[in-house]
Amino acid sequence: MNAEIQELLTSFSTETDPAKRREIDARIWAEYGVEMAVLVVDMSQFSTMTLRFGIVHFLSTVIRMRLTAQPIIGSIGGSVVKFEADNCFAVFPDTSSAIQAGVALIQAVKSGNQAAAEDAGISISCGIDYGRFLLVDGKDFYGSAVNLASKLGEDVAKPGEILVTAQAMALVPEEARPRHETRSVEISGLTIAVCSIRVD
Repeated sequence: MNAEIQELLTSFSTETDPAKRREIDARIWAEYGVEMAVLVVDMSQFSTMTLRFGIVHFLSTVIRMRLTAQPIIGSIGGSVVKFEADNCFAVFPDTSSAIQAGVALIQAVKSGNQAAAEDAGISISCGIDYGRFLLVDGKDFYGSAVNLASKLGEDVAKPGEILVTAQAMALVPEEARPRHETRSVEISGLTIAVCSIRVD
């Protein structure tokens, strides 16, 4: 988080005048607000792999995931915001592109497993949402769409699965929507409708 937004947020937190707080809020959104799709990719079985094979082995698979993800995301019009531990966080101009990237990533990982050492196979899951959020210098982001995509990708989706919020899927033209199943999931006490895409 850069110095400018930290200063604005500090001012917001200490300002007692509601009108001035609204001004600061509006300035932050004017400078950092975007409306895009968020893709969060999570590698499965961190604890199991680390306990079984050791941290060096696990970190080598993380590097393989990152080297796979970066070019695929860029080729589909997305941008990697950050890699964090065994997660990849990216943004796209629309839901369709984010889904396309998720499918391509899962397929590429599966293909890469065939050439990897027997104990070096990896699997990933993805979460996608679309909405308005704060994107700071292209290096970090904050907002409901980020939180939902993270929860779906990291905590709910199974290996080889992409979970897209129903509201994000609704932005994809009906004829262009991939085959999916709709279900409800519980996230932080809320019931969220999601679309599940399984990648063979």
